[in-house]
Amino acid sequence: MRFDENTSLKLQYYVYALIDPRDKKPFYIGKGKDNRVFHHLECALENPTASDKYEKIWEIVNSGLSVTHVIIKHGLTGKTALQVESSLIDYSIYFGHKLTNAVLGHNSIENGLMSSGEVVQKYSAPKLEKIDSNCVLININKTYKRGSRMTGIYQATKEAWVIGKNKISTIKYALAEYRGLVVEVFEISDWYPVNTTDKHGKPKVRWGFNGVVAPIQIRQEYINMSVAHVKVQGSSNPIRYTL
Repeated sequence: MRFDENTSLKLQYYVYALIDPRDKKPFYIGKGKDNRVFHHLECALENPTASDKYEKIWEIVNSGLSVTHVIIKHGLTGKTALQVESSLIDYSIYFGHKLTNAVLGHNSIENGLMSSGEVVQKYSAPKLEKIDSNCVLININKTYKRGSRMTGIYQATKEAWVIGKNKISTIKYALAEYRGLVVEVFEISDWYPVNTTDKHGKPKVRWGFNGVVAPIQIRQEYINMSVAHVKVQGSSNPIRYTL
């Protein structure tokens, strides 16, 4: 199925959902224009590269059924489509829909779904003006699984980071920062190498640590303090040593 030229013109940008007909639930939220909504099925059937989304499509097709395509909102600008898509992804994940989207929506971390308490913390938390030289501030926006509490914060903070081998010997505390707030502080007992590869597939050594929640007097210096004022928009480096 494809939209004709006149329909595509009238649709403009739109936000859509791919629905599993077996349980009538969405498994992917996307945005686009023209025939973007149908490209996933075409790619899944033609491209052998596996992904959660494609595997779901293969399951549906192999069961003798067809993916349902739903246009949620159309007549949008590209910018508005990004915002609607992001809101729907946040909403769906928060309320338990198992989406196959590989990434969160646009600006989801910065101003996406939050509890009222998180909103207050984000905009009313006192600013952290400095961190000691034996601390490292680690942003866990991409590694923390929302709702997994203390164990999840520790797992998201402990590895794997690009840190100079000489530098790690000077670091005693790791400050976990999530959405602009310091959410926990860990006292590091030891570091260990984590063998990974870069985007070109070349070997690369990153570092992880073992540790425990820091003593209360250390935690009180940093917990629930805001570092949003020192974050560089668009920066991809999750590590900071100074403010």
